[in-house]
Amino acid sequence: MKTTILLIEDDRDMRDLVSGHLEHSGFDVLKTDDGIKGQALALQYSPDIILLDLMLPNVDGLTLCQRLRRDDRTSSIPILMITALGGLKDKVTGFNSGADDYITKPFDLEELLVRIKALLRRTNRASLNSSNQQEILNYGPLTLVPERFEVIWFDSPVRLTHLEFELIHCLLQRHGQTVSPALILKEVWGYEPDDDIETIRVHVRHLRTKLEPDPRKPQFIKTVYGAGYCLELPKGDQVEVAKKEYIDSRESNLINT
Repeated sequence: MKTTILLIEDDRDMRDLVSGHLEHSGFDVLKTDDGIKGQALALQYSPDIILLDLMLPNVDGLTLCQRLRRDDRTSSIPILMITALGGLKDKVTGFNSGADDYITKPFDLEELLVRIKALLRRTNRASLNSSNQQEILNYGPLTLVPERFEVIWFDSPVRLTHLEFELIHCLLQRHGQTVSPALILKEVWGYEPDDDIETIRVHVRHLRTKLEPDPRKPQFIKTVYGAGYCLELPKGDQVEVAKKEYIDSRESNLINT
């Protein structure tokens, strides 16, 4: 069975160019030009991946991405955002809305194909892990649950996105070691772009927000300046102290909100 891609793009020339290249590459392509129709097609056909333009009529790409992520029927479908807005703030906004990857116009069609295949490989690997009941990974207060993209952190479940889970998994495999951005991009994203270091920074910030007592002063997911990132989890007597700090920070956040 062919892989099905849903392309939501309001520019007719771009839509025809991209869909033609993807069909020539062996994919089935569903296509539409606005967000409302795009959401309906996603619900009807459950495509393997969604290519989503940011600037759309009726419902913009960011809003649609958030809707797809909130709906259990579409929440696990990989989303690759396609847009002419290539600023850092735009990328951060795209990832915050739930996009798995982000490519800026104009782009090379072969690069688009590489990114699509990387997202599909990651999704297929996750499905395989789930069906095989992959062994849960544990180190100190952190336990990874691959089939649910969840971690148990100081005895509390924390839900992660697919990319956040892959990132913490990558760091955990090399606990206590500095992991270079190039290795993270290759292992987590499946490709080696030259200018996507900021992509890693965005997802590291997301992880810190979920796992650190104070994301501004990270204790566990550390930046090694000029070299990469290092995961160092508490052990022994440090665990209870770190647990109290984490719980207190969560309770403080709830009070402030």
